[in-house]
Amino acid sequence: MKSIRNENILLVLLTLVALILSGITPFDRTVWYLEAFPVLLGLPFLLFTSGRFPLSRLACRLLFLHGLILLLGAHFSYARVPLGFWVQDLFDLSRNHYDRLGHIAQGFVPAIVAREVLSRCSPLRGSRWLPFLTGCFCLAMSACYEFLEWGAALIGGYAAEEFLATQGDIWDTQWDMFLALCGAVIALVLLSRVHDREMEEVENG
Repeated sequence: MKSIRNENILLVLLTLVALILSGITPFDRTVWYLEAFPVLLGLPFLLFTSGRFPLSRLACRLLFLHGLILLLGAHFSYARVPLGFWVQDLFDLSRNHYDRLGHIAQGFVPAIVAREVLSRCSPLRGSRWLPFLTGCFCLAMSACYEFLEWGAALIGGYAAEEFLATQGDIWDTQWDMFLALCGAVIALVLLSRVHDREMEEVENG
């Protein structure tokens, strides 16, 4: 457990560094707050609950990577991330697809966190219902995030357009939810066995 705590401290420090760098002269300050909000809210919450409910090493690493994806998008705005432009030019795509990566991560990472909470706090561990309900949770969370984007669009004007990053795609909302579900399914297929071992490490101290 000591090695896990030390690694988590390092991840927290690296996240804070990334948060500071992301907030230095972002493309749009309002967009930055909207995009960085999950990190600004989630990091204190994880620190507050880490004593009573420490997450597995796998879950913490994935949350860190997800935070980096969010903060990079917050700094440039998702439609203007240079990595997305590079991929767009390389494959001759019609748009910057960095936001698609963000929504895959929106399903991939929460799937492991939700699976861990359900496995350790409910009778679902080992049940066939566990992956199904985990996928349902991720899809529901993605839908709620789209509601948040809808509300921002009604209130925020120009900043909301940057936050939405639809780039003219009328099916952007549907794509976002579909990719989040795909990310959740991929995480469950690829990482469930590894995740079980990681949870045992936490539970056995």
